[in-house]
Amino acid sequence: MHKFFTILILAIGLFACNSKQKVDLIVTNAKVYTVDEGFSMAEAFAVKDGKFEAIGTTSEITSKYEARETVDAEGKAVYPGFIDAHAHFYRLGLQQQMVNLVGTKRFEDVVARIVEFQQKNGKDFITGGGWDQNDWENKEFPTKDTLDRLFPDTPIAISRIDGHALLVNQAALDKAGITTETPFEGGDIEQKNGELTGIIVDNPMQLIFDAQPKPGLEDMSKALMTAQKMCFEYGLTTVVDAGIDRPVIELMDSLQQHDNFKMRIYAMISNTEANLDFFLDKEPYKSDRLNVRSVKFYGDGALGSRGAALKEEYSDRHDHFGALLSPVEDFKDVAARVAKSKYQLNTHAIGDSANYVVLKTYDSLLKNDSDRRWRVEHAQIIDDEDFKYFSKNIIPSVQPTHATSDMYWAEDRLGSARLQEGAYAYKKLLNQSGIVALGTDFPVEQVSPFLTFYAAVTRKDTKNYPEGGFMMEEALSREETLKGMTIWAAYANFEENEKGSIEKGKFADFIILDKDIMEVEATEIPNLKVKGTYVGGEKVY
Repeated sequence: MHKFFTILILAIGLFACNSKQKVDLIVTNAKVYTVDEGFSMAEAFAVKDGKFEAIGTTSEITSKYEARETVDAEGKAVYPGFIDAHAHFYRLGLQQQMVNLVGTKRFEDVVARIVEFQQKNGKDFITGGGWDQNDWENKEFPTKDTLDRLFPDTPIAISRIDGHALLVNQAALDKAGITTETPFEGGDIEQKNGELTGIIVDNPMQLIFDAQPKPGLEDMSKALMTAQKMCFEYGLTTVVDAGIDRPVIELMDSLQQHDNFKMRIYAMISNTEANLDFFLDKEPYKSDRLNVRSVKFYGDGALGSRGAALKEEYSDRHDHFGALLSPVEDFKDVAARVAKSKYQLNTHAIGDSANYVVLKTYDSLLKNDSDRRWRVEHAQIIDDEDFKYFSKNIIPSVQPTHATSDMYWAEDRLGSARLQEGAYAYKKLLNQSGIVALGTDFPVEQVSPFLTFYAAVTRKDTKNYPEGGFMMEEALSREETLKGMTIWAAYANFEENEKGSIEKGKFADFIILDKDIMEVEATEIPNLKVKGTYVGGEKVY
């Protein structure tokens, strides 16, 4: 009899084991922030065919499912994969092949890095970027004299940190055919005493870009793979690439189809005639990893280079207002053309004048179309009376580290009243629109989304400045910030039904951190580490 019951128990156990549903991955013993509608918590989940199959307690999941692989999270926090709502992914990768000028404290440092780079690489045309004169003791734009002396025959073009100004030497000017008589609109070819200084701002920069050698297919592929590695290390599983051309998009698609390139990309096509003609008459292109359904338009320049278009003059430069980069009618024509398509329009707007033009145009075209989700990229300085235009159909896409990078000199550009009224006003934008999409704008800022999170909630930089935070009334809560980096960013991409939260049927994109970003001391946030990054249930870092 005893033997009979033993066999019976074994049979029951074997039947129960065989009756479990087979999945690919189970994660247990975790502190799971699902970021679902109720912002609920869980302990475990199962993944099958690249998607979340079930979410629940560890006992619920392990009793119902068996997997080829099980990950014991050991109590660590798990979140949906982070989404960078505004970055320059391809440019980040390319920049790793150029001279890196980020963090230079004076122009002499810039020169030293260029010399060292060229000794190692021997380029025919030296490119790079990351300098910021606002970080130097002398905050005036540098000039080309030293570069002319050291590199009389090698063209050099190095971009300011924001990508809206170049310093070039005479060899580069000659190669591009730029003289004191070169016509331009929307920007500046700076002159002093009738001579070129080497500073070029916004639109005329294209003359230099056209003169540069173009990267080959191998360099382009290397750039994408390099950027992917950097992003996975920080828990980014989707990146919005804010302005790329057809060849880059097609290369991304090819690499993804060959399974080499696993990063999910939401691509904004650059506003060129060739891109618009190719894409707008077609249906948006969508695969599991690539979504091409938006157009990037540059409304104005950047505040740091005084290219942002303001309604009133710059406080630190009399009779200077910045500039729109295209005539208003040209922008309205493009916006109307996009409105007739199925594409989204996402417009770079920094200054209050540029934001006014963009918001009024959006409002006029979208009055009878409530789910186009057109975006204002940066939405940095808004006149108080213009906040009313924002909604879930006109979405603010902002980068919190811009506030903490710019706070040292923003008041110089804007004056106190204009700064306090509507600059870097993320909470006010959230209260008006109901969502904010959060990004980094890398490589203008650093890749780390932890810096995004830290800047959003503390309004401080990593030096713990300023005490008490910068305009703390505009800080976001931790829950709001996490949503801005996950489900709200997904919504801004029309992807909220497939990513941005840990829910059944969505892509199994998630990350495990060494500490809980929702509860750790704020000062620890910038130094958090990713223990694992998963895309479609596959560990990619």
